Amino acid sequence: MSLLKKLFGTLAQKPWEKNQATIDNAHTGQTFNISNQMSAVIIIFGVSTAIFSLIFTGYLYSLPPEQDTTFILKTYLLWINTLVLIFVTFFFNKISSDLKKNLTNKIKKNLIYVGGLSYLFLLLQLILWYKLMKSGNFVNTNTYFSSFYFFTALHGIHLLGGLFFWGKVSSRIFKLEEKDYINEEKNINALSLYWLFLFIVWIVFFTIMFVYNDTVIAWCKSLIS
Repeated sequence: MSLLKKLFGTLAQKPWEKNQATIDNAHTGQTFNISNQMSAVIIIFGVSTAIFSLIFTGYLYSLPPEQDTTFILKTYLLWINTLVLIFVTFFFNKISSDLKKNLTNKIKKNLIYVGGLSYLFLLLQLILWYKLMKSGNFVNTNTYFSSFYFFTALHGIHLLGGLFFWGKVSSRIFKLEEKDYINEEKNINALSLYWLFLFIVWIVFFTIMFVYNDTVIAWCKSLIS
């Protein structure tokens, strides 16, 4: 709420008035208490959300009528990957929470969990791709599969980018004493938010696939009729 209040308060200002000009001249230049790292993540959110939205829209509006829309949902790896991503998000959130409370004894261990589970997620995704292609379902099979391949590929690239910075932050933390972990708090918070974003995007696509399929649509129609 405070962020929204500041935002709309800034928009409502009248810099041409004398009183406001006096206030502006004394301003430090920073309106929002957001770190550079967090600002960068928010910019990435904006660009990535637009790209992911195009994939979501393409999936919804170009599904072939003959396609079994529950096909990928029947693959247990998709559900396991979702569970893995939940754990990754949980551990990253715990790291941020522990830093704020100055509970530093498990920071290193939880960072290892985050990295290990993230790489496990990518590995399981590759295995899922392999299984799909082995069953004869490729990118060019139809828009159902092409949307899934494009989404998971883009999501994986985003995750790899996050892992690059996770590696840089982790390498610094492993060289620090526990009392100095707080120096990396801004980086940790930004990465934690980034992983949360990837989790939300994954859940949105997963939900769309789960809800927008023949079985659910038929069930909804049966309730109406």
